[in-house]
Amino acid sequence: MNRQHFIKIASLAGVGISVFPQLAFQNSDTIIPYEELIGKGKPKLFGDSFKLRKEAYDAFLRLSADALKSDIRVQVVSSYRSFDHQNRIWERKYKNYIDRGLTSKESIKKIIEYSTIPGTSRHHWATDLDLIDANVSRPQNVLNPNHFENDGCFSKFKLWMDEYANDYGFYLVYTKKEGRKGFKYEPWHYSYKPLSKPYLDAYQKLNIRDIITSEQLMGYHNFSEVFISNYLNENILDINPELL
Repeated sequence: MNRQHFIKIASLAGVGISVFPQLAFQNSDTIIPYEELIGKGKPKLFGDSFKLRKEAYDAFLRLSADALKSDIRVQVVSSYRSFDHQNRIWERKYKNYIDRGLTSKESIKKIIEYSTIPGTSRHHWATDLDLIDANVSRPQNVLNPNHFENDGCFSKFKLWMDEYANDYGFYLVYTKKEGRKGFKYEPWHYSYKPLSKPYLDAYQKLNIRDIITSEQLMGYHNFSEVFISNYLNENILDINPELL
C-alpha cells in the first residue's frame, strides 16, 4: 500500500460510496486493507486443500471434527478466491453464454444467478466456504440445491448444518427465504460471521462502480448506474439478515 491511513468503520456513516480506494479499514482491532476486500491482496491463509483466515480455519476444523461424530465428513468445494480466480470463472461463463447465442446483457444476467462479478465476491475475504458431505456418493453436479433437500444425497449434511453450524460461527449466506433477491438459493455456501461481518461493513464503504468497471471486465459496458445499484442492494446485501 502507498499510504498507511486507517479509518474506523464505525465512524463512517451510511452505506454510501467512498472516495478512498487506497485506504485500509479498521473495525475493533481488525485492519482490512482495500486490496483484500476486492481479492487483490495477500492475506495470510491457512489450510492445504482449501484456504481460510486463521480464525475461520480453526472454527471450521472444530465444526468438521464434530460433524464426523455424526458420520458427516465435511468437504470444502471452494474457499478463498482471488480477483484473478473469480475473473477466470466470469470469463469462462461469459464466453459460454455468448457462444450459446445470448446477448452480453443476457449473459451477465445468467452469470449472476450464482456467480459474482470479480471484485465483489465474499470468497475474496477468505471467510466463506462452499461445503458438501464427502461420506456420500458424489453426484455429477455437486452444487445443485436439489441434492440438499428432501431425500437428496446431501440432505443429512444440510440438516446437521441447520442445527449446529451457527454454534461455530458459520451462517448460510443465500437463504431460501421467500422474496429474497439477488443470487439464487445456495444451501452449500457458509460464511464465518465473526470475520465476514466487519468485511461486509468495510466493503459497503467502497465505490462499487469503480471496482467493477476499472478492470474492463467482459461485458462491463452493461454495468450502468441502475445495474450497479440493483447488484449492490440485491446480490451483495439481500442475504441472510444474520450476516448484516
